[in-house]
Amino acid sequence: MSEPGERPRTEALSVNDANQDRIGVLLVNVGTPEGTSFREVRRYLREFLWDRRVIEVSRPVWWFIMNAIILNTRPQRSGRVYARIWNRELDESPLKTITRNQCHNVAAAFGDRAGILVDWAMCYGSPSIEQKIHKLQEEGCGRILLFPLYPQYTATTTAAVQDKAFDILKTMRWQPAIRTVPAFPDHPMYIDALIESLRSYLSRLDWEPDLVLASFHGLPTNYVERGDPYYRHCLRTVQGMVQRLGWDPSRLQAVFQSRFGREEWLQPYAEETVRELAVSGVKNLVVITPGFVADCLETLEEVALEMKETFLEHGGHQFGTVPCLNEGQAVVRLLVELVHNELAGWLVPEADLETRLDEQLTPATLFTPFEVQAAVLPEHPPRYISPVHAVRI
Repeated sequence: MSEPGERPRTEALSVNDANQDRIGVLLVNVGTPEGTSFREVRRYLREFLWDRRVIEVSRPVWWFIMNAIILNTRPQRSGRVYARIWNRELDESPLKTITRNQCHNVAAAFGDRAGILVDWAMCYGSPSIEQKIHKLQEEGCGRILLFPLYPQYTATTTAAVQDKAFDILKTMRWQPAIRTVPAFPDHPMYIDALIESLRSYLSRLDWEPDLVLASFHGLPTNYVERGDPYYRHCLRTVQGMVQRLGWDPSRLQAVFQSRFGREEWLQPYAEETVRELAVSGVKNLVVITPGFVADCLETLEEVALEMKETFLEHGGHQFGTVPCLNEGQAVVRLLVELVHNELAGWLVPEADLETRLDEQLTPATLFTPFEVQAAVLPEHPPRYISPVHAVRI
């Protein structure tokens, strides 16, 4: 007889004896708070900032700084910032909305092929990696492909996702086989998707940018000095874009945003660069964010709102933000291609995958900043309207 609260033995046996022939694909992005309140943002920040991969500081010292200072002040400010971009229709952040839709589109592309189940999770917050790994195993997945949705590798993101997954495996008696998708900083399909997005955006402007900035999330310089390849990966992305565009390198420049704390981070800093460009006489500026496959706080608020404000206040005239790849066909094709490549050996080749991609992908979804919105609105309201990227075209 089972103890109170204990799983019945017959149930445990039925799970363990279940057919484990399916393949799970788990798309993972960084995470988001569940709401914009002080408590919800504080809970999210506590989990995020306590990760050793994110903050490489002595634990006792960092515990005091985080709990005595940061978690008592930052949640209120961050909550207000999240509120500016919040998806009020679904009561969630845009990152969660877009990641879910990316998952659905990738799943639609594979259909019922070879018993592949596609799901999504967040490294911090919910749905968690732990929840989804157990869910996939319970649904018969004896093999799981873990896909960190970060084009450029850094231990603070990619390794953090993999650490979470491997920590979960340590607690499992019957572990699924695990593979991981590597970074793809200059994959031809990724570069093509970025170029397509940039050209599409520029074609809708009634002004010509003097130059384009490629803004990546920043990283402490000492992380790179200790072997993190992130900086090189970012440069590979920009170099791939410049070559594909046929531009002079001076027309597309890499900058780094979201500096946190007082230590030196990768440079040039985005905020300082934007201010200096405006002061020096640059009037028209466009920013693209190749390090993010989905629009989030850093793109919708920090770039599209704060960076724009800085540029205009210091003499700039026109400022535009290229939407992230989001849910468009280009990014879905890219994700499907990367998944398909990593599943080699687990799958029997299927000739009609390309046909299914053409037939089952949902229409491209692009968010357009207010200043370049077309006069014709969609026939039906979009699922998500943000204060920055407002309509699908």
